[in-house]
Amino acid sequence: MRPTEILMQEHQIILTVLDAAAREVQRIQETGEVRVERLEQMVDFFRTFADRCHHAKEEKLLFVRMEERGMPREAGPIGVMLYEHDLGRGYVRAVAEALPRAASDLAAREAVRRNLAQYVQLLRDHIYKEDYILYPMADRLLLPEDQQALEEGFEQVEREEMSEGVHERYHELAHRLGKE
Repeated sequence: MRPTEILMQEHQIILTVLDAAAREVQRIQETGEVRVERLEQMVDFFRTFADRCHHAKEEKLLFVRMEERGMPREAGPIGVMLYEHDLGRGYVRAVAEALPRAASDLAAREAVRRNLAQYVQLLRDHIYKEDYILYPMADRLLLPEDQQALEEGFEQVEREEMSEGVHERYHELAHRLGKE
């Protein structure tokens, strides 16, 4: 399996949790109820699976290899993706910071709702751009040996960033959140 296919599969898991997060945004909007524990699980998923695992594979490996093959980092798709990763981290941080007060503080509840909604929209758009624009460009640009090196690098990220069984645990969490 090509490294971009692995990343696209991870996108499907992330989209499952984004859909669940969108439902939480709607719940807050309609009822004012903030399910703190559920949202804490989503924040953990976004920070660990989406960022430490998935984005690490892109930032430390795929984007670097694409640059080595001539794609500019600045003023190009890689720069946009990196900017959006940082923007997303800010939204997740804002949700995490407001969450402990959200059950009883109207301003904190609104901060959770607004930042989570912005994160959901940002990442949905971001995933679309990667799946339909950036990854096809990568597949055309990268040589077979690049693909092999990326596959090995992805496995290393899994071992070092996630450790044994953690990836599977986040898959299970995503499916559980998606069903509720």
